[in-house]
Amino acid sequence: MSTAEQINPPPRLLMGPGPINADPRVLRAMSAQLVGQYDPAMTACMTETMGLYREVFRTSNEQTFLVDGTSRAGIEAALVSLIVPGDRVLVPVFGRFGHLLAEIAQRCGAEVHTIEVEWGQVFTPEQIEAAVVSVRPAVLAIVQGDTATTMCQPLADLGEICRRHDVLLYCDATASLGGNDFELDGWGIDIATAGLQKCLGGPSGSAPISISPRAAGLIDGRKHVEAGIAEADDIGRGPRIGSNYFDLSMVMDYWGPRRLNHHTEATSMLYAARECARLLVAEGMDTAIRRHRLHGAAMLAGVRGLGLEVFGDVAHKMNNVVAVVIPDGLDGEGARTAMLEDFGIEIGTSFGPLRGRVWRIGTMGHNARKDAVLVTLAALEQVLRAGGADVTAGGGVGAAREVYVR
Repeated sequence: MSTAEQINPPPRLLMGPGPINADPRVLRAMSAQLVGQYDPAMTACMTETMGLYREVFRTSNEQTFLVDGTSRAGIEAALVSLIVPGDRVLVPVFGRFGHLLAEIAQRCGAEVHTIEVEWGQVFTPEQIEAAVVSVRPAVLAIVQGDTATTMCQPLADLGEICRRHDVLLYCDATASLGGNDFELDGWGIDIATAGLQKCLGGPSGSAPISISPRAAGLIDGRKHVEAGIAEADDIGRGPRIGSNYFDLSMVMDYWGPRRLNHHTEATSMLYAARECARLLVAEGMDTAIRRHRLHGAAMLAGVRGLGLEVFGDVAHKMNNVVAVVIPDGLDGEGARTAMLEDFGIEIGTSFGPLRGRVWRIGTMGHNARKDAVLVTLAALEQVLRAGGADVTAGGGVGAAREVYVR
């Protein structure tokens, strides 16, 4: 007989780089009853969700929908559907997730070229254009916000550069969408993908995506409808996309007027994604970005008020996460454990060359709020004191409060 009990997670305030605490309204939406995937209520919900995410991405793209899976599912769907084996792909790498794009592109059979800057920095448009001219890629794949370094890559000039050189522009906006400026149409981005578990304020498991007409046309040129559901005029064309599940040509038909069967919709995640977008649109995208900017600024001031050094080029830091250099002589992992065990607050470490060198503290989604910032700073002060660090009493909370009263 099983001794397993009902799931009962411990209470946590998730102030790392994501995931974050889902908005309670999103959790309530997920508990709604299931309906069949072709029920008019379901297809209406799908259509509503597409419209809401057009507002989140700031686009008029018809092909704006969800890929069922975590944010990485959206990345893989975009790249495997765009890349024909042998295509050249250029990836500017300024953190861990640029390396991820390069790896996925390689798995898609691309000839991958990378350029790199030191972690903590970003690229200038001139650096990227010079690489585009040199490589002549079919696709430029770039991360907007890399939580490994907390940097936010400027994108506003890249669409025009890509159009001039006949390059498709893909952007991974997983960590940035909803909390930082993002203009899909205004910046000329061809495909962007995201995830719910950062600034969108939900759980991981659904990947919003938006595809420009130019990119949608290229993907449709590789369309092959599955045997068994294909009709007489469904003639395959172009090289078949190398994944069935992530074949965006078929997923576009699944979300489109044909409602052509592809997979069984992840209904509860659809409800969650719809509620994430509904809440952001109701708040107003500009207001949501200002909220993330305010609470991110307060956390930045607070950690500095504790005498801590901030990693990287702060002028290009994301609004929603800050990397804090662990003081010399302090046990960084021990401090994270104390934050969790003594205060129920999770903060993050990092990866690769930054592992053990920085903590990453997030202020995003439902946790981009004043009380979460102040409580985290108060707890961090106590943990620093216990670890022997010399900190100013009340320095973190005091500096953050100054931001809030400006």
